[in-house]
Amino acid sequence: MEEKFNLGRKKAMAILLHNDRTEWELRDKLQQHGFEEEVIEDAIAYVESFHYIDDRRYAMRFAEIYKDSRSIQRIRQDLQKRHVDDLLIEEALEKTLSCTCRLTGAGRTDAGVHARGMVANAVFDATDKERGGRERTPDEIRDYMNRYLPDDIAVKEVREASERFHARYKAVGKLYRYTCYDGPVKPVFQRKYVAVLEKRPDVEKMQQAAAYLEGKHDYKSFCGNPRMKKSTVRVVDKIEITRKGSFIYFDFHGTGFLQNMVRILVGTLLEVGKGKIKPEQIPEILEAKNRQMAGPTAPAQGLCLIKVDY
Repeated sequence: MEEKFNLGRKKAMAILLHNDRTEWELRDKLQQHGFEEEVIEDAIAYVESFHYIDDRRYAMRFAEIYKDSRSIQRIRQDLQKRHVDDLLIEEALEKTLSCTCRLTGAGRTDAGVHARGMVANAVFDATDKERGGRERTPDEIRDYMNRYLPDDIAVKEVREASERFHARYKAVGKLYRYTCYDGPVKPVFQRKYVAVLEKRPDVEKMQQAAAYLEGKHDYKSFCGNPRMKKSTVRVVDKIEITRKGSFIYFDFHGTGFLQNMVRILVGTLLEVGKGKIKPEQIPEILEAKNRQMAGPTAPAQGLCLIKVDY
């Protein structure tokens, strides 16, 4: 085994001889050469002991080399592809490019969930150094951001706010919409934004069940985090379920929502629509404070944050 370790160490040194690598890149190269995991771990520990790999140093150098030829977003994406930790990336961008920007969103959405009306606040230097140091207008900031953001993200509006404004803590309400489709033909163009149902659910039954879910309740049965230690009491002041052709819309408005809460509510209501849960069982599910009592978590792609109230 000692011979394998020595070969792994030599190969790692050879890989690093001409080019700096991130830990992930070195690991990937060693895997491509067929080394066992145990040998790879030993080789990485060996070169790290001599500081031959250092993701912080790599990120700093990378940002310094490409700061004049690539956008900040491009540098960030390139480092992410090399599996550099996000904190190290932001540290490198801040120190190398002097671009400090603390962004705070109104909330977090699960992977695959969409947002039409996400709100965020940020503090940054709005000086346009390319135009004599004058301050950019909100519209210019919006246009600049949209120029470099990925194709699936867009800034609709930029406003100047007071220093005390906080996108998350100042929010007083949120509106979510979940969309289902139960038509005979696949929704080819909407497939990324709807949950496709195999059978047509009973909307009237779901509306009856939704009435029990409105108001101030402990929604622990509808929380996707089993280790939640904070209060699971929330206020959902309005739930509307409407059908338009082959589309069913679930609208939820409340002061705040737990992790996966809306998707679990939809999953439970769909179980009611299928006849697997009776509307009058909803109070029992709420009272149980047990995730196992509620329905499944509906797929992420059907959910969209529509609006945040302030």
